[in-house]
Amino acid sequence: MDPIGRLMGLRYKSHPWHGVDIGEEAPEVIISFIEMVSTDTVKYEVDKVSGYLRLDRPQKYSNVIPALYGFIPQTFSGQRVADFCMKMTGKKNIAGDNDPIDICILTEKEIVHGDILVRARPIGGFRMLDGNESDDKIIAVLNNDAVYGNYKNISDCPELVIDRLKHYFLTYKDIPGKERDVEITHTFGVEDAHEIIRLSMEDYSERFERLETALSNV
Repeated sequence: MDPIGRLMGLRYKSHPWHGVDIGEEAPEVIISFIEMVSTDTVKYEVDKVSGYLRLDRPQKYSNVIPALYGFIPQTFSGQRVADFCMKMTGKKNIAGDNDPIDICILTEKEIVHGDILVRARPIGGFRMLDGNESDDKIIAVLNNDAVYGNYKNISDCPELVIDRLKHYFLTYKDIPGKERDVEITHTFGVEDAHEIIRLSMEDYSERFERLETALSNV
């Protein structure tokens, strides 16, 4: 990093979506921003404008995320991600959800708060549709984790862990009396996870091309 960039990093907080690098080893090993941990009883979400963590809503029911949960910086669920979803599901008229790609990270460590960066290794994920929007969930392991660190693919992960994650994402927005058009069409392996991350990096570069140019001239 150049001297001016280092000084700005000391003076200003980097935006976790735009100001944090995904890492040179992506998509095999990636930097991820954690919004929520398994002890959170309210839902936190990064404010897209300021970059600060904000309270989205209290969890009305007994749903807690059984993993670290956040997103992959400098990714974007746009047209390429949507096209890949349509190719793999055979469905039509799917759009990206215009958010960074979500990620769940398995670890045996007790991490008690979010708003942190971690190094993670993707092993697979869920192909999730929220209405007509692609809402892929990447599943990863904390890099060098003592328990999960040897997992290479989603098939290495205990079925109970996968079922818990599926249940969370299919129910955490449920409101009695209201139906939601949400489904998980597939559980996919490490190759699809890497491809989604690559495509989302390309979608990000296209969507925020002028932002990258502005930041490179600082």
